[in-house]
Amino acid sequence: MDRTAQLTARTAERDIAYDPPPEAGSLHVRAARVLEANWTGASTVPSRSLYPHQWSWDSAFIAIGLRHLSPLRAQTELETLLDAQWGDGRVPHIVFNPSVPLDAYFPSPDFWRSSTAGRAAGAPRTVQTSGIVQPPVHALAAWLVHRADPGLSRARGFLTRMYPRLAAWHRYLLRRRDLGGGGLASVVHPWEQGMDNSPCWDAPLARVTPAPTRSFRRADLDHGAPEDRPTDLDYGRYVRLATDYRDGGYADGGIEGAPRRTSADRTGDGGRRTDAFAVEDPSFNALLIASEHALARIAGELGATGTARHARAERLTAALIERLWDPAEGMFFCRDVRSGGLIHERGVSGLIPLLLPGLPRDIAAALVRTTTSEHFGLGTSTRLAPSYDLLGESFDPHRYWRGPAWFNTNWLLERGLRTQGEHRRADALREAVLDIAQSSDFAEYVDPYTGAACGATGFSWTAALSLDLLHSPTGATVVNELKGGNRG
Repeated sequence: MDRTAQLTARTAERDIAYDPPPEAGSLHVRAARVLEANWTGASTVPSRSLYPHQWSWDSAFIAIGLRHLSPLRAQTELETLLDAQWGDGRVPHIVFNPSVPLDAYFPSPDFWRSSTAGRAAGAPRTVQTSGIVQPPVHALAAWLVHRADPGLSRARGFLTRMYPRLAAWHRYLLRRRDLGGGGLASVVHPWEQGMDNSPCWDAPLARVTPAPTRSFRRADLDHGAPEDRPTDLDYGRYVRLATDYRDGGYADGGIEGAPRRTSADRTGDGGRRTDAFAVEDPSFNALLIASEHALARIAGELGATGTARHARAERLTAALIERLWDPAEGMFFCRDVRSGGLIHERGVSGLIPLLLPGLPRDIAAALVRTTTSEHFGLGTSTRLAPSYDLLGESFDPHRYWRGPAWFNTNWLLERGLRTQGEHRRADALREAVLDIAQSSDFAEYVDPYTGAACGATGFSWTAALSLDLLHSPTGATVVNELKGGNRG
C-alpha cells in the first residue's frame, strides 16, 4: 500500500478502538462505550438526557480522552466546535443540534437568538449557538490531540487550521474581556466559568434582579433531583444576566484596542460599561495561561516561534498572582471586578493554578497544603477534592458545584500535583478518580465523602478523563507537554 492509500485508510477511521492494553481491563471498554453512546456523528454530547447539545469545555476534555481511542474523532470534536466560532473570536459555550426539540434544554436556541442578536459580533448564520463562553481549554486539548498521532494531524492539516482560530479566541479573551484592567480575562456570567452554582458567585449575583420564575421553564429538573440543582432564585438570576447580555448584542465592556483601566477606576465604570456580573476567576485564567503555553508549542510545530506566547503566559501568571493570590489564606480567590475586592469563598477554582509550570515554589507549596487541609481534605477526609470548602457555610455535598466532587477539576488537580512534583499525592488522586469513575457509572459528579453518584451517569468527560489517566504515563506532567520534554 502506497503512502497516499495508507493516509486515506487512517483518515477514514471512524469507530472507537475497543481493544485496550492488557493492564487497562474493563474500565477502558466501559469508558469507550460511554463515548460511543454519546457520539452524534460530528461531536459528543455530555449526556444524552440532560445535555443533548455540544458544550465547549466539555468537548475539549472529551477530545483529550478520545485521543487515546481515535485521534481522528478527537480532532473532529474540536473542529466541529470551532466551526461555530464567532467573528469576534469567541467560542460559544453551546453549539445547538437542530434535530433536538427546543423544549429538551433551556435556554434553547430561541432564547439566545445568536444569528440575530449576535450579528454585530459575528455570530455564524448557519448554526445556532449560545452567546457566552466557557473556560479556554481548547489549545491545550488541540496540542495533546496532535501529540497522540502527529502523522495523522500533519496529513490533515489539523494544527494549521486550528491555530488561527485558537489565536483569535485568546485575542478575544485578552482584549475584550480584560474588564478589570489588570490583564486577566473576566467572565460575565457564572455559566462561563463552568462551575455554575458555586458559592463564589453568591455575592456578585446578589446585585442581579432575577427574572420572574414564570418567564422560563427549567428543563434540567426533568432529569435531575431539585435538591441537587440550582435554586429557582439562582436560576432566575442566570436568566436575567443572559437576557441582558443578549439584548445588548453580546457586547463586552472591554473595547479592542482601548487602553486598559488603571487601579483608580477599577471599582467604577471608568467611563466604560461595567457589567452587573464581572468576575476574574483563577481557574478560567489558569486554563488560559496553560493554553497560551500550548499555543506556543503549536506555533513551534508550524515553524514559527512560540517565544512571545510563552512570555505572555508568564506575564499572565504574574497578573494572576498579583490580583488573585491571598498569601494569608494560601490560595487564589475570585475578584469581583465591580467592587474591586476579592471574594473570600474557598472554591476548587482557587486550586487549579497548580497546573501552571511558572508558579513560584512557595505559592505551589502553599496551594498543596490548602488542597490537603481540612477545607478540602484531599487524601484525608476525601479521596476526590470537593468543589467547595468542606467547612464553608454554603457547603452541600450534593448540590451542583456547592460541594460535590467533579472529575474534570480532579483531573486538573492530578496534573497540577504532578507539575509541582507531588507524585505520591498525584498517584493517590489518579487511583481515586479511576476507582470512583467506574463505581459511580461515570457520574457527572459525586458526593466527596462517599463517592455516591449525583447528576447524570454515563457522563462524557468523566469517561474521557478516566481514559486519559488510564493511558497517560503517571510520570508525565502537563509542564512536559507545554514547555518541552517527554510526551505525556
